[in-house]
Amino acid sequence: MVGVYRMHQAGAPEVMQWEEEDIEAPTGKMVLIRHTAIGLNYIDTYHRSGLYPLPLPTRLGVEGAGVVEAVGDAVEHLQVGDRVAYAGGLGAYAEANVMPEDRLVKLPESVSDEVVAASLLKGLTTCYLVTRTFPVSADDTILVHAAAGGVGLILCQWARHIGATVIGTVGNQAKAALAEANGADHTILYQTEDVVARVKDITDGKGVNVSYDAVGKSTFQTSLDSLAPLGMFVSYGNASGNAPAVEPHDLQNRGSLFFTRPTLATYAADPKDLQDMATQLFGVIAEGVVAIHINQRYPLSELVQAHTDLEARATTGSTVIIP
Repeated sequence: MVGVYRMHQAGAPEVMQWEEEDIEAPTGKMVLIRHTAIGLNYIDTYHRSGLYPLPLPTRLGVEGAGVVEAVGDAVEHLQVGDRVAYAGGLGAYAEANVMPEDRLVKLPESVSDEVVAASLLKGLTTCYLVTRTFPVSADDTILVHAAAGGVGLILCQWARHIGATVIGTVGNQAKAALAEANGADHTILYQTEDVVARVKDITDGKGVNVSYDAVGKSTFQTSLDSLAPLGMFVSYGNASGNAPAVEPHDLQNRGSLFFTRPTLATYAADPKDLQDMATQLFGVIAEGVVAIHINQRYPLSELVQAHTDLEARATTGSTVIIP
């Protein structure tokens, strides 16, 4: 028997209920992982609230790290005792989970299970955002919303390493200091400052080459208004609610702008792409280019509180759930 969190209806954090269930031995290319650390991500709140509807009842959680306990008879590259992690699928909010072999990445000795659980989904997201969705160069100026958040801190560091000028929006002075310590050249307090005016001032009226926006509804217009001609609006989250519809003629009139709504599921659909991005991520972590800030830890028994704090924007950096 293993303990798992399951929800039978969408709603507030309290809909997640702890249950005991049997876990079947893996067959074929499936692998049983005993979790040692679990990631907390904003997409988990979308699943739980029903914003991203799931068939019910369902388990929750998309990111976990741990040790292989059993493998199916068709598994080729993993064996019992290997350290592995995943960022996709469902069922991470549990003591153990069964996953397909091709969705797992084997962990190098250079990174700990907690660091991986805190960074795999966010780091893979950052990797495709800065290397594929909009390949950032040293000549670019970028805008990062929620710069003190989990993806934001990794994105600021990675982009700064490339040589880009990084502008980050944050909610308070403490978060501004955190973002600046992690690569943001400029920070803007979005609650008290005119973000667009500050962006125009910093860029001598030109605007930014790309806006990375995980906030959604409340920052949609700001992102559009901050872009330079031929700039790209990358909408990859909706913490404040769904962004409004995009009007093609508005993109035209603002200077032939680009708009995209990328997902990790698409960019990592090919197992080779998943492995390549994981290798890049583990590399920048091992090299010290990217530091992973685990600023909150919760026992698995306090998952409801972890969700509550995340939605209240009471967290910074990454959060790890400990089974």
